[in-house]
Amino acid sequence: MSINKNALLRYQVLDRCFSNTGRNFYWQDLLNEINKALEEYNGKESEIKRRQLYDDIKFMESDQGWSIPLERHKDGRKVYYRYAEKDFSISNQPLNEDEKSQIDSAISVLSRFSGAPQFEWVQELIPVIQDRLGLKQQSKEVIGLESNIDLIGLEHLRNLYDAIVNELVLKVEYKDFKSEESFELTFHPHFLKQYNNRWFVFGLNKELEIPTWNLALDRIQKIEQIQGDYRLSKIDWNEHFFDIIGVTRPSEGKVEKIVLEFTKEQAPYIITKPLHPTQKTQWVEEYLIVEIQVIPNYELETLILSFGEKVKVIKPENLSEKIYNRISGATSSYISFQEKSLDHGVVIEDRPRYKS
Repeated sequence: MSINKNALLRYQVLDRCFSNTGRNFYWQDLLNEINKALEEYNGKESEIKRRQLYDDIKFMESDQGWSIPLERHKDGRKVYYRYAEKDFSISNQPLNEDEKSQIDSAISVLSRFSGAPQFEWVQELIPVIQDRLGLKQQSKEVIGLESNIDLIGLEHLRNLYDAIVNELVLKVEYKDFKSEESFELTFHPHFLKQYNNRWFVFGLNKELEIPTWNLALDRIQKIEQIQGDYRLSKIDWNEHFFDIIGVTRPSEGKVEKIVLEFTKEQAPYIITKPLHPTQKTQWVEEYLIVEIQVIPNYELETLILSFGEKVKVIKPENLSEKIYNRISGATSSYISFQEKSLDHGVVIEDRPRYKS
């Protein structure tokens, strides 16, 4: 199956339309969507006619294509198209040898940029693609990615992505950690972000008119598309997250200079894996002094605490006090636990360890 870039673009547009359960796509709509994409990427002269559209659909349904499970639904005298299987997509189908060859060619082009500024991500992306798609001849996987396939809420990821791409308004049933009961909100999704192996979606909470509302996917109970005028976001999301660590941006928060002191043992890890793009370092005697410019939030506190005794907050003073109080609280909990154990005759050091 040899596919040129215009054909591939057409198939991808059709795949997206067939997957969209929130809108009925008649042949005129499909043709308009394809030509809009072709014009954007290749100019108006690349537009296709109705016959080519039907040829594309026929190819996608064939064994030479992807054998797509396409249904034709009658709506009066018109017909609209939709996948019979809700989660079907041509992107989920195995690659054939021709597609692998084309991806190999694309990787070859990407490799030329791997050493250029702003293209550092290419060095990580290429081996992952080669390993996951089986583009290198080998009998086993050799790259392990940090992921959790059992993570609650992952089933919402594609629906939310489709809702953002197709500009759909959603009714979301949500239950946060603080509430005993779930609640519903009208939500206009705008941006998906992963942090600490959890997924979050950001968008407009229509009831509260808050454009940066944050929903954790593992707390979403139900998603339903509803009618309504989708409101586009005016937020530069990359800029929105630049001043913080994690996903929580306090509404009244301001960027502050955070100064941390790391031990000599921890220093190499901090130097090779910076805490933030603004990181600056200098050695003062046996300690590495690290300065970052961020808005203090819960994730920053958690990150600092993860280094244990190998870090100390120098500035600002209020952050230093917060970290001190949290460490003191944790210490008090352990002391209380030990005292209760001793009261019950339990010797902590002699407690049996778990054996696999």
